[in-house]
Amino acid sequence: MAVLRVRHCRALLYCRRVPPRCPACGGDLRAAGLAAAPVRLHCPFRHGHGQPRAFLIRPTRGTFLDGYDGRSDLHVGITDSRGVVYSYDQEGVHRDGSGWEQCICVPLLQPDMGELLQQWDQLLEEFSREEAWLPHRYEEQQHNCYTFALAFINRVRQGRGGAALSKAEFTERFLLARARDASRYLGLQQQLAHSDVCIVPVAEQEQESGAGKHSLLLE
Repeated sequence: MAVLRVRHCRALLYCRRVPPRCPACGGDLRAAGLAAAPVRLHCPFRHGHGQPRAFLIRPTRGTFLDGYDGRSDLHVGITDSRGVVYSYDQEGVHRDGSGWEQCICVPLLQPDMGELLQQWDQLLEEFSREEAWLPHRYEEQQHNCYTFALAFINRVRQGRGGAALSKAEFTERFLLARARDASRYLGLQQQLAHSDVCIVPVAEQEQESGAGKHSLLLE
């Protein structure tokens, strides 16, 4: 069910149904006018198979909105032009047409990159067949799904004259802001499972939302 946001009396009210009165100040929300109109909160999760040529993150087991505790393992993959997800684990490379329906998504290409758009599937398939991604090469900490995805991104970047990104650089520039959004959204979902309204002071919300968000566009 959607999460709604209402701004009133220097607070943001998050709820599934707007109450008649503000729980922070007691004011009548129905008489508050356009400034207090409810806005549907953006969901940070996307259907991964509908996101071509993208970097995806999902829980290794289950989904973000169905019991994810914020500490369980995550799995990452890269989509081809049809939304098939290539990922790597102890069984080798997987090519999944389902199972990635609720993901954090980082787009990887600009829409005007015609040549690379056409080559993407071939590059990804050839990369996935390399010996580095055989099952016995897998190592949970040092040679894993993240290694596979970032190595492919860097292969494409370097092929176009760009610099390779370290895991730390990629995480900081392209994942942290999205991860914060997802964590905040999951926190609201959990609070609203036990309460009708979650109240957040405006100053606190603005401080949390200060970080920018990059799109990873392979240039």
